Amino acid sequence: MTALRAVLADAHANNVTEYWLLGDTIMPGPGTTDLLDLLANTNITHYVRGNWEDCLIGAIAGDIDLKRPTQVYLGRLAAYTYDRINEAGLATIKNWPLTDITQVGPLKTLICHNLPNMNWGTDLMRMSPQENFDAIFDGLDVDLAVIGHTHSPFLRYGTQGQMIINPGSVGQSPHYDAGPAGDLRARYAILDIDDLGITSLIFRRVDYNRDAEIALAEAADLPYLDLYKESLTVGVTHQHDHDLLGELNTRLGYNDDVATFLGRL
Repeated sequence: MTALRAVLADAHANNVTEYWLLGDTIMPGPGTTDLLDLLANTNITHYVRGNWEDCLIGAIAGDIDLKRPTQVYLGRLAAYTYDRINEAGLATIKNWPLTDITQVGPLKTLICHNLPNMNWGTDLMRMSPQENFDAIFDGLDVDLAVIGHTHSPFLRYGTQGQMIINPGSVGQSPHYDAGPAGDLRARYAILDIDDLGITSLIFRRVDYNRDAEIALAEAADLPYLDLYKESLTVGVTHQHDHDLLGELNTRLGYNDDVATFLGRL
């Protein structure tokens, strides 16, 4: 929430008029209904669904393996979010598409979280081979692709000259993109398009009050609070750390919490 507010203020100062949301909006932070309300009051013309939204939807449907600590992690966060989001908000998230194609000026533009048919995986890391990026355009006649997922901003091209833009992450900039100065500011991009095509592309970095976000998470009794703090302050995440999550789930009683949650669905 804190990073998003800072980015929206910066975008407003730079005369941004329209927003595209590239997924991974809900979880693992404390923003729930308040976050969706903020987005609903912003001129977002295109939404797509990220893997975190699918994790939330899947967990609420009961698709959790209690024997896997990483699944319990997702289930505990989903239970937290489910208790704080209204049915209208959940329906909104479910209705976000996996892929959106829109015409902007002369450019036919693809908007998706990762690959058009897969919003998870490591195929499109910024240094991935060219064939991975060319796969974005398989069977699609588009000029421009705007993607997210990896949290790292970059500009690349398909072999047929299509432009690929990743604006980075607003809420969780990764340690591998922090550079020697440890730059974990919120990332987004401003794209200007006129009747002839792209006039400018600006990658923006916006500082925000991490202490305020941590205080918000503490006040909201966010599960895995220490992990959330670490993601904000050093850019390291642990959603795939089986051993660490197993220890936390046992010590903090999250295995039982998720079993109870699943039992009442």
